[in-house]
Amino acid sequence: MHQALELSQMAGDGGDVPVGAVIIDSFGNLIAEGENRKERDQDPTAHAEILALRAAANKLQTWRLNQCTLYVTLEPCPMCAGAIVQARIGLLVYGVDDPKTGAIRTVANIPDSAASNHRLSVIGGILESACRQQLQAWFAHRRHRPH
Repeated sequence: MHQALELSQMAGDGGDVPVGAVIIDSFGNLIAEGENRKERDQDPTAHAEILALRAAANKLQTWRLNQCTLYVTLEPCPMCAGAIVQARIGLLVYGVDDPKTGAIRTVANIPDSAASNHRLSVIGGILESACRQQLQAWFAHRRHRPH
């Protein structure tokens, strides 16, 4: 999760909402990472989780990531939650709940819905205060920036 926080800082420094994600294989090896790049890439799908999932599937040469753990600083949105389920991620670990678009436990529960064809194990609240503080500081800075 510390690596995901570093990636989220890079996302924020680049003008994107600070969210970072890493994927670890069953041996504990870092196999993929991603940071939000929507603004920089002008790509609505360039969320940290999506970029990490793509990189992991490419590296492992399979879309089935059931032996992998995804660490992400913010609870995934509906798009990312759907992609995580489709990738069959073995375990999702996230930092802070997203009260606006969280689709794992907070606003919606895509993994446990009838639409899910995969039972996703989830652990939330890991480094929660650090993840929350980073997001709050980034949004506070954006609000107080002169236009």
